[in-house]
Amino acid sequence: MTSSRLNQVYGWLLLLPAAVLLVAFTHYPTIRTLVDSTFSKSTATRPARFVGLDNYAMLLDDPVFWQVAVNNLIFALGTIPASIGLALVMALWVNGKLAGRGFLRLAYFTPTILPMVAVANIWLFFYTPGIGLIDQVLGLFGLPGRNWLGDSATVLPSLIVMTVWKEAGFFMIFYLAALQAIPPELKEAAMLEGAGRFTYLRRVLLPLLMPTTLFVLVNAVLNSFKLVDHLFILTKGGPNNASSLLLYYIYENAFSFFDTPYAATLTAVLLAVLALLAAGQFLILDKRVHYR
Repeated sequence: MTSSRLNQVYGWLLLLPAAVLLVAFTHYPTIRTLVDSTFSKSTATRPARFVGLDNYAMLLDDPVFWQVAVNNLIFALGTIPASIGLALVMALWVNGKLAGRGFLRLAYFTPTILPMVAVANIWLFFYTPGIGLIDQVLGLFGLPGRNWLGDSATVLPSLIVMTVWKEAGFFMIFYLAALQAIPPELKEAAMLEGAGRFTYLRRVLLPLLMPTTLFVLVNAVLNSFKLVDHLFILTKGGPNNASSLLLYYIYENAFSFFDTPYAATLTAVLLAVLALLAAGQFLILDKRVHYR
C-alpha cells in the first residue's frame, strides 16, 4: 500500500468516531422521525400501521397546532430582533473606554450562564401575582397588579422579555469579539474624512459586523424554536395554550399523550421550517455580508 493510500486510510480513521456519532445522533434520528410520522399510534391491542400522509392531514386540521405555530411566530418576532439589537448596543457600550467595563461585561453575560430552569424561577419571583416584584412596584404607585402568566394577553410578552434578558448577553460576546477585531485605523481614517459617529457606525462598523450578525441571527432563530425549559416552570403552555410553543407541543404529544407518530409529524414540520429559514438566511443575507 502506497503512502498516499495510507494517509487516506489514516484520515478516514480519524474521522470515523465523529462520523459515527453524527450518523447515530443526527442522521438516523432524523430519518427515523420521518418514517415514524407515516405510521399510526400503536396501542396495547393494535400495533402501529402505515398511514402515509394521514398524520400530516390531521395536523392541518389541528387548531391547537395552528395556535402554537402563531405563538411561536410571535415569540420569534419578539425575541430575535430585540435580543440582537440589545446585544449590539451592549457590545458597543462595553467596548468603549469607560470605568468598570469589566464589571459591566460580567453583568451583561451573567444571565447567559444561568440554567434556564433557574432563570424561570427568578422571573417567577417577578411575575407572581400579588407578591411578585412587578406587582409590588406597581402598588407603590397605586396601580393594580395582574396575573402576568395567567392572562393570555400578557403571558407571551412576559416570556419574550425573559428570553431577551437571557439571550442578549450571549450574543453580546460575539459582537464584542468582532468589534475588538476591527482595526482602530479604520475609525481614525473615517474621522479624518469627516465622518461622524453615526456615519462610521452605518458605513463601516455594521458592514464589517455582518458576518457576526448572520451567525448570531441563525442562532437566534434556532433558539426561538427550541426554548422549552421555561414553560415547564412558568406556564405549562397555559393559559389555554396561549404560551405553548412548537417544541413544548411536541413534548406534550410524545410524553403526555403518548402519541409518538403525531409528535414525529410535528418534529418533521419543525425541521422543515428551520431548514427553510436557515436556507433563506444564507441565500438572502449572505449576499449582504461584507468580508475584508
